[in-house]
Amino acid sequence: MLMKGTAARMGVMKRVSLVFKAKANKALDKMEDPRETLDYSYQRQLELLTKVRRGVADVATSRKRVELQMNQLQQQSNKLEDQARKALGMGREDLARGALERKASAQGQLNDLQAQYAQLQAEEEKLTVASQRLQSKVDAFRTRKETIKATYTAAEAQTRINEAFSGISEEMGDVGMAIQRAEDKTAQMQARAGAIDELMASGALDDAIGPRRDDIQSELDMMAASSDVESELSRLKGEITAGAPKQLEGGANGNSQAPQEQAQPASIPAAERPAEPQDGEGP
Repeated sequence: MLMKGTAARMGVMKRVSLVFKAKANKALDKMEDPRETLDYSYQRQLELLTKVRRGVADVATSRKRVELQMNQLQQQSNKLEDQARKALGMGREDLARGALERKASAQGQLNDLQAQYAQLQAEEEKLTVASQRLQSKVDAFRTRKETIKATYTAAEAQTRINEAFSGISEEMGDVGMAIQRAEDKTAQMQARAGAIDELMASGALDDAIGPRRDDIQSELDMMAASSDVESELSRLKGEITAGAPKQLEGGANGNSQAPQEQAQPASIPAAERPAEPQDGEGP
């Protein structure tokens, strides 16, 4: 049981670690800017190139120092050989032998320095070639970096423009939501104002400042308004009826040949015609 519990806890911990790494990787990927990464890589390459050049300079300095020592030993060897010649010329073979022994020692040191010089010279040549290759690589990377940065910047700008046009960008989305909220609030206020106007017109809501509205008085006002409408309608009908005979009379005066008895029945309203005699009644 203890082993099973430990294995279960280990499994949970591994899963939590995996989820955390996945979340962190996603967050870092979202935060990463390829242009900044390229600039950082270029900076590291420049630092490496500087170190290589410094190494070339150090090797060249060591080679030059060995060269100076070789020249000194060569001069010392030549001097000792001259001293040996002079000693033999003076009959001092012992001095000549000592000078030649010192010359042999200096020549041994000179041979060692020559080997070191050749090694340093080969190392300097290798570092110089590596520095030149690295310089070419850095130059090519710089050109490639600037091209990638320009392409990325153009793509980013195009993406933002397209998102702005389509309305899916964060900024335009916020603006769109703000406009939608403003329109919704405006429509709600308009609907509320219209509803209040209708309620006030119907008398369901009273004016809080003015006098309280009487329901009976409201109904009487409505009946009075309806009566006024009927009176106005009757007046208009009377004016239309009174104006019709005048139009017919004007037409009869303009046409004297037309018989009057044919025009009169058509122009006189039924209400104003004389009563016809009934059967059995005289004229």
